[in-house]
Amino acid sequence: MRSSGSQFSSNFYQATILAIDDEAAILESITSALTQEGYRVLTASDGRQALDIIQALQPEEPPIDLIILDLMLPRLNGLDLCRILRQQGNTVPILILSARASETDIVVGLEVGADDYLTKPFGLRELIARCRALLRRRSQDLPETQPILQYQDITLYLQEYRVIVRGEETNLSPKEFSLLELFMSNPRRVFSREQLLEQVWGMSYLGDSKTVDVHIRWLREKLEIDPSAPQYIITVRGFGYRFG
Repeated sequence: MRSSGSQFSSNFYQATILAIDDEAAILESITSALTQEGYRVLTASDGRQALDIIQALQPEEPPIDLIILDLMLPRLNGLDLCRILRQQGNTVPILILSARASETDIVVGLEVGADDYLTKPFGLRELIARCRALLRRRSQDLPETQPILQYQDITLYLQEYRVIVRGEETNLSPKEFSLLELFMSNPRRVFSREQLLEQVWGMSYLGDSKTVDVHIRWLREKLEIDPSAPQYIITVRGFGYRFG
């Protein structure tokens, strides 16, 4: 399984798309296009691998919001995979990709449970537009959920004051949580120490601005794989800090 994606999504949620195709060039093209649009992309090159990815998904991990499914797959073909998922009660939208363009093939694909059907060769713009439409429809069908902020391996649950980092829950102090929420709500915006003090500690705070540096260091120790070479909270020399 491979995951890519470096952009924040709008509405604080980075939708996850599972792309399944045994042609490496097509899979790479789809992954690149969707990643540039801000989606988190998982990939599989055969039907059995895709089914394993779906079934191994843990409750604390971001759910799969859309599946892009090629029909001609080794080990387990696309139609059978689609049929299995629907029989298991999985309602995630499925967009079929196929070189089969006859009316019968399209009808069969839709009847086994696919939500849309796109024939090869296809344009990436059309693929992205169809993905957006399916994701929009899914968001309207799902019950309202609590707001979250998500970036790569970090998920912040605002109402629960809970943070998941690389699949594991991480304990943050109230100030650390507020700092992270501010950063993730304003991706790539540079904050000075004074601005961070004002927004997290409040106008009445009379302490030293170095407390910001201390809390940033603590936060990095909990978020970063290597705190000495941070990938999330970046120091902008002469200005302050930014996230992402």
